[in-house]
Amino acid sequence: MSPGRLHVAVIGGGVGGLCLAHGLRQAGVNVTVYERDLTPDSRLQGFRLNIEPAGSLALHACLPPALWEVLVASAGDPGPGISFLDERMRPLVRIGQDGRVPDPLDPATGRHAVSRVTLRKLLLAGLGDVVRFGKEFTGFTRVDDGTVTADFADGTTATADVLVAADGANSRVWAQLHPSAGRTTLPATAVAGKLFLTEENRRWLPERLLAGMNVFWPQQDFLFTAIFRRREDPAAITARLGDRLRALGLEPERLLANSHDDDYVLWAFIAHRDSLPGDFTTKAQADPAAVRRMLAERTAGWHPDLRRLLTESTPDTLYRTEFTAAEPLRPWKTGNVTGLGDAVHHMPPVGGLGGNTALRDAHRLCAALTAADRGEEPLPQALHAYEADMLRHGFRTVRDVVRNTNAAIIRSPLKRSATRWFFRTCGAIPPLGRAVFGER
Repeated sequence: MSPGRLHVAVIGGGVGGLCLAHGLRQAGVNVTVYERDLTPDSRLQGFRLNIEPAGSLALHACLPPALWEVLVASAGDPGPGISFLDERMRPLVRIGQDGRVPDPLDPATGRHAVSRVTLRKLLLAGLGDVVRFGKEFTGFTRVDDGTVTADFADGTTATADVLVAADGANSRVWAQLHPSAGRTTLPATAVAGKLFLTEENRRWLPERLLAGMNVFWPQQDFLFTAIFRRREDPAAITARLGDRLRALGLEPERLLANSHDDDYVLWAFIAHRDSLPGDFTTKAQADPAAVRRMLAERTAGWHPDLRRLLTESTPDTLYRTEFTAAEPLRPWKTGNVTGLGDAVHHMPPVGGLGGNTALRDAHRLCAALTAADRGEEPLPQALHAYEADMLRHGFRTVRDVVRNTNAAIIRSPLKRSATRWFFRTCGAIPPLGRAVFGER
């Protein structure tokens, strides 16, 4: 293959696939994304995604500078660190609250509470000639000339030098490549919701819930809360960055106009599945009234403001899900089909680590494919190094998320009390807390 002739086909237009496409396009690599959604606005829903430094570095490296600045401005500040509290909102330990205020535009330290709707719109911006909608992938065939051909449900095909599985946890690409890949079902059920920040709600919401991310560790179950409050109003962003966006052929008013981006408090309640009513966990989706009844019963004795947060959230934002995680894969012989993100190492949506890991994968795969395209490294070696790193980091993250999820739903009163005591001790002895949680 001659330098500069590489053609990459990405199956799936999610966070990882679109980040990869932007990076490859910036590097001059020929890339096409095939997305099964029929239109760009097919997914105007979802919760915030907390972008950590690994995800920030990936987005900063792959996006055009103007889009990166819009992402930072339209995102929210997730607050200083994370607080662990009990169900009466009494502090146990606080992590990452050393008083330093990171520069949000610095990708090495910046953290961002990003609306998934806004993030998807930004990642699609400028890729009109790259993304093909309405393309449902059905299978691939390796060709003798070293290329790979993807088949789609509409009868069309696409041939490329590299095929990338970026089609999520139920990836059809990955299922064909690794038919024995397994997954584990965790004994956890989660319910999440949004309480929009109206003037009335702002009057009674405790400052703690408006200041950042919080983990509540009661005698049973688990609760996480986070704030999504945009740094800048869309009109201010348009006034400041509009000319730069128009230079990219983008319409800033259209890019930033989104009624789904109202500020809100996100919460996620997690419980051991066996401790919940059977009909609640077997239904495809619990109705809002059933969710509220369950939460009212499970949170008896909690701080009244926490209970109000859960029970007064907008009904049509309530969402229930079960948790699964990919089982580790053995290394394989590298070929011209690879993958990233949830397609390879999907994990429960705890801590936002899945999205950040997908972005990290995209960044590193972009570097590998760019090096191969420029003739700096043979394609097989570049992909092999990427896959080794992706497997090591991805499945280490899966293990961490599974461990944290299991700890959150543990039913032993003794173990839960011991964990609360440990957190409280770390909070009372700052040097111990810094050592335990890896802070300087």
